[in-house]
Amino acid sequence: MSEPKAPTPTPGDTYKGWLFKWTNYIKGYQRRWFVLSNGLLSYYRTQAEMGHTCRGTINLATANIVVEDSCNFIISNGGAQTYHLKASSEVERQRWITALELAKAKAVRMQAESDDSGDECPMSPPPAGQSGASRNSEVQSTLRTLGSKVEDLSTCNDLIAKHGSALQRSLSELEGVKLGGDTGDKIRQVTERATLFRITSNAMINTCRDFLALAQAHSKRWQKALQAEREQRVRLEETLEQLAKQHNHLERAFRGATVLPASQSNPATDSKGPSSGKGDASDEDDENEFFDAMEDVQEFITVPADPKYHRRSGSNVSGISSEIGMDDQSLDEQSLASNPESPQPQELEPVKKRRTRIPDKPNYSLNLWSIMKNCIGKELSKIPMPVNFNEPISMLQRLSEDLEYSELLDKAAKCQSSLEQLCYVAAFTVSSYSTTVHRTGKPFNPLLGETFELDRRYESGYRSLCEQVSHHPPAAAHHAISERGWTLRQEITLASKFRGKYLSIMPLGSIHCIFEKSNNHYTWKKVTTTVHNIIVGKLWIDQSGEIDIINHQTGDRCHLKFAPYSYFSRDVARKVTGVVADKEGKAHYVLSGTWDEKMEFSRVMQSSRGGENGTEGRQKTVYQTLKAREIWKKNPLPDGAENMYYFSDLALTLNEQEDSVAPTDSRRRPDQRLMEQGRWEEANAEKQRLEEKQRSVRREREREAARTANPTDETVIEDSINDTPLKSAHQDNYRALWFERTDDPLTGEQTHVYKGGYWEAKDHGSWEICPDIF
Repeated sequence: MSEPKAPTPTPGDTYKGWLFKWTNYIKGYQRRWFVLSNGLLSYYRTQAEMGHTCRGTINLATANIVVEDSCNFIISNGGAQTYHLKASSEVERQRWITALELAKAKAVRMQAESDDSGDECPMSPPPAGQSGASRNSEVQSTLRTLGSKVEDLSTCNDLIAKHGSALQRSLSELEGVKLGGDTGDKIRQVTERATLFRITSNAMINTCRDFLALAQAHSKRWQKALQAEREQRVRLEETLEQLAKQHNHLERAFRGATVLPASQSNPATDSKGPSSGKGDASDEDDENEFFDAMEDVQEFITVPADPKYHRRSGSNVSGISSEIGMDDQSLDEQSLASNPESPQPQELEPVKKRRTRIPDKPNYSLNLWSIMKNCIGKELSKIPMPVNFNEPISMLQRLSEDLEYSELLDKAAKCQSSLEQLCYVAAFTVSSYSTTVHRTGKPFNPLLGETFELDRRYESGYRSLCEQVSHHPPAAAHHAISERGWTLRQEITLASKFRGKYLSIMPLGSIHCIFEKSNNHYTWKKVTTTVHNIIVGKLWIDQSGEIDIINHQTGDRCHLKFAPYSYFSRDVARKVTGVVADKEGKAHYVLSGTWDEKMEFSRVMQSSRGGENGTEGRQKTVYQTLKAREIWKKNPLPDGAENMYYFSDLALTLNEQEDSVAPTDSRRRPDQRLMEQGRWEEANAEKQRLEEKQRSVRREREREAARTANPTDETVIEDSINDTPLKSAHQDNYRALWFERTDDPLTGEQTHVYKGGYWEAKDHGSWEICPDIF
């Protein structure tokens, strides 16, 4: 529920927000989340702690509230608890003071009512000024007493059962006794047991009487408290309904107004004037109330479009109407089956059933610091890592995971509008990071010449090929082609640095996406991936940076911003925003969402920009948009994913064995296979063997290059121990098998492009040209 911003005669029952609390002379003021509810002021370190860990609570019924200066104030309950608090501004401090004073008055009144209700009970009422904590202590004491009485009842029940059984046995024995000398003894025994049974029964009756009296004594007070809770709930519902009506009224008023710059865009201020600040604060104000200014500022804001855009019709807006219609219906109604270019083999050949599980990850302990302390400042690719830090797939397979949401490109290929197509390409770009949110394991570094094919023609209409084309620096080339009208290619070189507390991974190189029908050619680059808490704490991953997706055919451009995590930000974590604009810079679509969950896009109907100088230069661009529509949503992880390296459904199938793949395919890599099977010690030994074999092949290749360049030189060129290049002018003459190096005419970069031959070799089963790398 949104809380009022300014003093009102009838404030809400709950007030929340950030305040700075004095801790000690070392740490000073620390930012804490405070909650004012039912006359109690509680605080937490973060909002997430509200469900389980309260750091402290003070009862306002007996508290003194003292204002120190424009931002500072003190709350104390007579010396037992004292909070020194600071607000971010004088206005915010006054709002808190007003809410605290009103909550204190209400707490005193409710406590008096509670004390009055206690007079109806036989027990003495609590003293005036009794705190909520004391009342809670009283309830706990009563419950302990009731619990003790229940235990007494249980004990008496056991004794009654015991003595009753003994009495029954004695009576049975008495029936069979013949009159004689032992008759008197039996009668006395029965009399004694009957007396014990009577005493125990009386104790049971007395205990039941005490329990009943105690329960009745507190019954009325508890019923009163329950009734008060019900009335409070009704008040909350009424307040919420009133706020909803106010919000609806303000929204309608805003939609009918002209779009204004950001400094004048508060609908509550514009529609009601300064005097309407009481009780009519808008939702926009509610969002801004309790947060510091130390947060990332959005480059733009969006507001609902004027309703006239939904009602207009006629020839003058037929273009807009038709394009909006395409936005809403075209991609949903046109199925792949209706596309004449769509593949049809699904009906002719059954889809292969893929595996849905891999062996669970073993729980092996490892001293991380003993390995990492000597690696600070080095490139990740040059650090000899055990498989304990890996996940059982290679970097080539991880790169192929970018195609998990290839259906976005399928939809993009069918778009009539290049701007709408760009929205789907942008969503595809964001979706490639969705699998990384829990994936803290490091993929295996591919061996030079290692390949990985992903043939999904019968499931998704595409097939792709990756090859490791360079070892230092590590670079992988990727080429995917779809029967549904698109081609994706990229060459990614990873630059990574270990900084002690975190690991930064910077992918270098461009990604190209070409659509066959429209000939639209898009390029973009990846953002930086950061792995935090490398040494101490739980590992977590963040994506940050900006991406520019450019359509080189039309000049359209999409600017995406991945917001880095910030402790002080009020935004949702992993947030992504973007704007799709034409070559003139006019915005047509706005995208928003998170890279680990979903993305939405809205069509821009009108926009206003702040000036470039003076005060207006700091204003945000305001976009009037139609209702946002979901363009991409992450697929749920399979059951038990936390025990399977948090692999997605696609990732679980990447290392599944296939007989017809090349001998250099990652599926045939022995150390990776051993790790997947949980045999990590054997995997570590095999990993060292493969790396040493790769070093030997590289040294021999460099010697051969030296002999070719200087056939008369008989000098033996010695290499160093640490696998650095030979100290000679001769470079490694390695050439990729399925890709060739060329200059990209669009980006000006040197890149590897697929030259063909792989799928033909697979069809013929001819792999003679493949090297023996495993």
